[in-house]
Amino acid sequence: MDKKKTVMIVTPGPGAEMKKVIAVKANDDFSLELRFNDNSLRKFDARPYLDIGVFTELKGIGYFKQVRIAYGTVQWPHEQDISPDTLYIESRPIEDSNGSALAEGNT
Repeated sequence: MDKKKTVMIVTPGPGAEMKKVIAVKANDDFSLELRFNDNSLRKFDARPYLDIGVFTELKGIGYFKQVRIAYGTVQWPHEQDISPDTLYIESRPIEDSNGSALAEGNT
């Protein structure tokens, strides 16, 4: 008996825009302060990822702080990256402080 599989593709509605990271700051506690293209400021805790595969290299704080913006998300020198959707969904909003020194991307 053939079983049919149903695949549902969900696309954003009119006016919806994919979240992109436009600025980042790495903190000593292995968190990232992120500004998204909707101008929201959020904090992402990277610690749960530090024991997983390619992300173990991020355990060195010097390497962790080499984060940069690439293609609308964050990336490290050896091309570890985290999807912008994951960064947005798993982060929490933080208040925008005028003294925040987020590094803006140009990619």
